[in-house]
Amino acid sequence: MPRYHIWTVGCQMNEADSAKLAAGLQRLGWEDTPRPEEADLVVVNTCVVRQKAEQRGISKLGALRRLKERSNGRRPKIAVMGCMVGLRTDGLRERFPFVDVFARPQAFSDVLAAIVPQEDAGGEFWPETFPQAPGPTAYVPVIHGCNKFCTFCIVPYRRGRERSRPIAEVAHEVKALVARGVKEVTLLGQTVEAYGHDLPDKPSLADLFRAIHDIAGLERIRFLTSYPRDMTDDIIQAVAELPKVCEYFNIPVQSGDDTILARMRRGYTLSEYRNVVDNIRRRLPAAAITTDVIVGFCGETDEQFRRTYDLLAELRFDKVHTAAYSPRPGTIAWRTLADDVPQQVKMERLHIIEELQEGIAADINAGLQGTLQEVLIEGEKGGAARSADPRPKLNGRTRSGKIVHFYGHGRPGELVNVGIDKTSAWSLQGRLVD
Repeated sequence: MPRYHIWTVGCQMNEADSAKLAAGLQRLGWEDTPRPEEADLVVVNTCVVRQKAEQRGISKLGALRRLKERSNGRRPKIAVMGCMVGLRTDGLRERFPFVDVFARPQAFSDVLAAIVPQEDAGGEFWPETFPQAPGPTAYVPVIHGCNKFCTFCIVPYRRGRERSRPIAEVAHEVKALVARGVKEVTLLGQTVEAYGHDLPDKPSLADLFRAIHDIAGLERIRFLTSYPRDMTDDIIQAVAELPKVCEYFNIPVQSGDDTILARMRRGYTLSEYRNVVDNIRRRLPAAAITTDVIVGFCGETDEQFRRTYDLLAELRFDKVHTAAYSPRPGTIAWRTLADDVPQQVKMERLHIIEELQEGIAADINAGLQGTLQEVLIEGEKGGAARSADPRPKLNGRTRSGKIVHFYGHGRPGELVNVGIDKTSAWSLQGRLVD
């Protein structure tokens, strides 16, 4: 039986793509192996949104080149997919001549064609190929691509324009996942609230929530990632009204300065962003809101950085994903703007934001001490040997996305009540309550 190994870096969309490709390979009789040296096919699913992620992919390819050289080029076959691969692959082929196939995101058939050309890997093969989730949660892409073209972002050039999947197709996949034991799905999109804008009948993300909400066995619905101007009242109201949709929003702001936002071509002002956050908190006071921030973007002054700091201190997000700006070849910023903030300054600003957010998150989570939280058990951490409690150490998430660790007996996928006894900036600890 031929074997495959898939290595993935980057966003949840990449994780979902890798899971779907793995399901396709398994349908064709291939077996997964955790060791690339045992594989007949190694797939490297890449990300180039951040420099660190891109470098990890390049390092992985370097190790695979040495592996292939030891077999005189016979095995494994190597496929590179994901955001490293654009419309033109001449440069990649010259840089990585040992790679057998380059495939753009979701171009699963291109990978299969390189290893099983006699099989028809297109047509109806992929719509009916659903991954086997490793636990009770699963990612479900509902809209691919992005139309926003922020100056710092390579995603629209790699993943193309926004393309929504029909509601019936998404619902069919969710039903298949639930039949395999999944209890929680996360609906994915680069800008997930843009869902449906390109479909003939113009359904909204709220309509999609309603269409899958009553699927028997489905317990929770999440969604990522939000774009501020696409967050409509209808979507917020649907989260408030539908019990299975979790009160968790990830809404990237990227900067706390209007001039920088305009330079990034984000398409909104800070006033508009604040209105979105205020609207959510007015209707859903207990909702968790997270955001993304880029420090050290082209031309960012100390004063502009301070405005970002002040915004985060004011709005007090549950979590902030912070990155130091790195120019991505092919983007508008790479072509037209100077990367003029020194790397040392970028890292100083990064650490300042991280320190601020650690204190805010610790304070927010401390407010949950003594409360009872509904937790979806995701797995076991095996901490019993280091504790007087003989029961296994379980972990899961609250509806608001907080990680909870607790001792008790339960199976992945169960919804349980946990009394919160201890908190930190990163997680909660508690006890199982009948």
